[in-house]
Amino acid sequence: MSGPRFEGRTVIVTGAGSGIGRAAALKFAGEGANVGLFELDPERAEFVRGELENIREGSGLVCAVDVSDAEAMEQAYRSVVEHFGGLDAVFANAGINGVKGPIEHMELDDFRKAIDVNLGGTFLSVKYAIPHMKKRGGGSIIITSSVNGNNRFSSIGMSPYSTSKAGQVAFAKMAALELARYRIRVNTICPGVVSTNIDESTEEDARMEEIAIPLEFPRGGDHPLAGRHGLPEEVADLAVFLASSEARHVTGTAITVDGGESLLF
Repeated sequence: MSGPRFEGRTVIVTGAGSGIGRAAALKFAGEGANVGLFELDPERAEFVRGELENIREGSGLVCAVDVSDAEAMEQAYRSVVEHFGGLDAVFANAGINGVKGPIEHMELDDFRKAIDVNLGGTFLSVKYAIPHMKKRGGGSIIITSSVNGNNRFSSIGMSPYSTSKAGQVAFAKMAALELARYRIRVNTICPGVVSTNIDESTEEDARMEEIAIPLEFPRGGDHPLAGRHGLPEEVADLAVFLASSEARHVTGTAITVDGGESLLF
């Protein structure tokens, strides 16, 4: 019987303090991995590290970091590699919804914030993984994008978010081709609605009524596949698969995980 898929390997998970990131960190640790927990909120990250301790002692390392801060990200990567001895996979999952409102009234800084965190954070997550993965002779990078900006465009007012999510898919495809010679795979996951804390990062403009378009979104038993929206664990399962050797010939893909939700729009 084979052992854990990630025994002796090291994985970095960004946005590891809650939702999809937390679920992925727990699954990676359960598969034997050492996990670098990148999180803006250190209290959340420490809670997850405690959960990892119950799985395997010493399997988690907290790095309190803003993924859009280049200097902090470089140092956090260095800390993980020095602590665990290398890097095999990265789950670039951290992100925000950002400002939701009419483009006409939106400030450039508000637009840039979502781009900087979601797309800039993805860029830095990939950039700083490359030299460490080259030393390992390969690796896997998985990026959390979204159906918004890729499969569906009905999230009215979320132009910064959707733009950043579309950019992540394009960037991942470019990176996959560029890094294939180093046996570094890059793939993207596009979840639909998932029960997470990301709504805490939404800043809704009071003038949304100027652009609102009534939409009937699937609820409860109306959902095509499961009769509910997605769970963090269902996205995490795919991230673990894409990081594993079972996905060794998969790169440059964008996989939708929404139970058929986006097919309704």
